[in-house]
Amino acid sequence: MGGDDINVVVNNVEKEMKLRQDYCGVTTMKKSKTKQRKSGFFRPKFRCFGLDDDSPTVDKKNEDGSVDMVSAGVDGHPTTSTPTHLIVMVNGIIGSAEDWRYAAKQFLKAYPHDVIVHCSERNTSTSTFDGIDVMGERLADEVISVIQRYTHLSKISFIGHSLGGLIARYAIALLHESNYLSRLLKQNGEIGSIRQTQVVNEQKFTRKIAGLEPMNFITIASPHLGSRAHNQVPLFCGLHVLEMVARQTSWFLGRTGRHLFLTDCDKGKPPLLLRMVNDCEGLPFMSSLQSFKRRVAYANVQFDKLVGWCTSSLRRKSELPKRKPTSRNDKYRHIVNEEISVIDIPQQQFSRQPSTNGKTNMRTQDVTEEMLTQLTKLSWDRIDVKFGGGRQRLLAHNTIQVQTYCINSAGADVIQHMIDHFAL
Repeated sequence: MGGDDINVVVNNVEKEMKLRQDYCGVTTMKKSKTKQRKSGFFRPKFRCFGLDDDSPTVDKKNEDGSVDMVSAGVDGHPTTSTPTHLIVMVNGIIGSAEDWRYAAKQFLKAYPHDVIVHCSERNTSTSTFDGIDVMGERLADEVISVIQRYTHLSKISFIGHSLGGLIARYAIALLHESNYLSRLLKQNGEIGSIRQTQVVNEQKFTRKIAGLEPMNFITIASPHLGSRAHNQVPLFCGLHVLEMVARQTSWFLGRTGRHLFLTDCDKGKPPLLLRMVNDCEGLPFMSSLQSFKRRVAYANVQFDKLVGWCTSSLRRKSELPKRKPTSRNDKYRHIVNEEISVIDIPQQQFSRQPSTNGKTNMRTQDVTEEMLTQLTKLSWDRIDVKFGGGRQRLLAHNTIQVQTYCINSAGADVIQHMIDHFAL
């Protein structure tokens, strides 16, 4: 492929970035009646009356089968605004785009003229067992497709629940600076000069994600440090025997299970989560994360049976805030602690290989400490959440996301906190 052809492709990319014309909305997975019946095991079939009235939207089907949920104006029709901020919401294991319906509607209600909310639909149900890397590839391609459909976009944010936070971390590395254009060319079936591609990206895509300005990277109850270390999965009650059994049977959750329990050592490489705390193998995992204006970790202090407080809040056990009675904000009554980063950490240069590369039989503690040390080189806002005094605390892992409003409504104040502190 010649240099002239590359320039034509690049010009088309830039033209799309400037001239995209469509409407604002939320893309969600199309659900047939048969599919709804099959998925009834995971979520109730009833709906809470009044939710749609509180946040009116209009659903419109696309040719590819997806559904755009658009903010409704006073006349009941979609608004005619041209939003510039794309929010990508990513579900967790065995989840779906429907898990984000409540949160998406609230974002549209708060910012009807500013944002487009896309609920990821490529990694759902048992396909979430395919591995973080495979799902990250799917999400990256999905984001590119969404950007090509919508107009006037200039900013991008990611919100991931549970495993979705790790999938998003992998995807942004594929969409960072030159990797974005290379992937775009590959997606279009075209391979060009790497040198020419890099020159173009240095000029047009520096510190960009998918060609857009990265704003918010938010994770909700995400196991950033994996599920291998002691007490990372509260369901095991801190019993070493159960944690060992879970580690040895991690294959039950496919490649995703091996990634989470750090039992993947493909071709002698370190575990994937350990590689993801450095810029390695041509994927700038940390540089892409660093490019966001804000990084926020919401974590359950208690009652989350799947993801521990340390791994979701990126803290050592000794760094966890003391649980003491405090005066809570009535607006966010389940937020028990906030650590807002006020220090602007200078730009970091990250290693191309993990510092533990080449070592075998590493202790779990050493791997966990390496991941934590690298991830906390970046500034994070940490928001601690506790659901107490009600039955919904038993479903804290889903309640913090308001996965199903009828049974997880206690988490509504957490979503409101996220919206109120969102950087537009």
